[in-house]
Amino acid sequence: MNPQANAIVITSLMMGPVLTISSNHWILAWTGLEINTLAIIPLIAKQHHPRATEAAIKYFLTQATASTLILFSSIINAWTLGQWDITQMSDNISCTILTAALAIKLGLAPFHFWLPEVLQGTTTTTALILTTWQKLAPLSLLVMTTQSLNTPLMLTLGLTSTIVGGWNGLNQTQLWKIMAFSSIAHLGWMATILTLSPKLMLLTFYTYIIMTSTMFLMIKLLETNKISMMTTSWTKLPTLNATMMLILMSLAGLPPLTGFMPKWLIIQELTKHTFINATMMALLSLLSLFYLRISYYATITLSPNSTNYSQQWWHKTNQEHYLAPMTTLSLALLTVVPTLLTII
Repeated sequence: MNPQANAIVITSLMMGPVLTISSNHWILAWTGLEINTLAIIPLIAKQHHPRATEAAIKYFLTQATASTLILFSSIINAWTLGQWDITQMSDNISCTILTAALAIKLGLAPFHFWLPEVLQGTTTTTALILTTWQKLAPLSLLVMTTQSLNTPLMLTLGLTSTIVGGWNGLNQTQLWKIMAFSSIAHLGWMATILTLSPKLMLLTFYTYIIMTSTMFLMIKLLETNKISMMTTSWTKLPTLNATMMLILMSLAGLPPLTGFMPKWLIIQELTKHTFINATMMALLSLLSLFYLRISYYATITLSPNSTNYSQQWWHKTNQEHYLAPMTTLSLALLTVVPTLLTII
């Protein structure tokens, strides 16, 4: 991709979510979503590989369907109420269609089938963008329409996503698919708490972005894409490999790491409204412990047929200094819970 095209793609990728977040009119919000979708497709397909082309087509068809449903729901709402304000979604049919459309865009279960397949055909950087930045615009629309959303429907989507994300990640060997199902599970926690506490949902989203970004950057630095390749990753960067184990545990939500903080606060909030849902979410969080299997492969075992080539021990000259603060945030935010509780 030449520099001019790359600049246009990156600018459009940044402008799309900003336009959606800052708009109060459904047409402008829909335009931002379309710009965002069309900007990411060249990044997915630029590998010139059949798998990348397949991922780009799947992503385009899925996102185009979701955008059509969003436009359709806004037209029905405007036809019924006579206005295009995002915060004034009062028609029940429009709200239901909008919830389904945003669930498709986010990858919430049962509309999650596209996310693991698309991530599997992309590069590490593009997968990072798909699981973090691309979630910003749909989640902002959910936050703006919180008062109109159906709480039982969002709780159902959240519970289903948590089950699917945890259960399907158990038998995966590809790190991209494991991170995709991790994204589905975390989005399930966000959908569960959205209608009850939007600020807590945003806190969960911020911590999810920090942990997921750190994990993807570590995967990119270690140049691994399978669990089997993790068995020799300690010969490249031993300290980073040990840190990755802690990041995986934080993603799983083990105390006293950062990932435990949003789950703790969400369960605490759910107990004030629906004790049964809080109990189910607490039990379903145990499915996320499949990250411990990756930690075992990464830090304890070593494949018998691994070569003892001496250059594996050398570090790369271009050290990523941004990983240090990101790793700290991914592991040590639990200590600021009292401060966050006063804000929320």
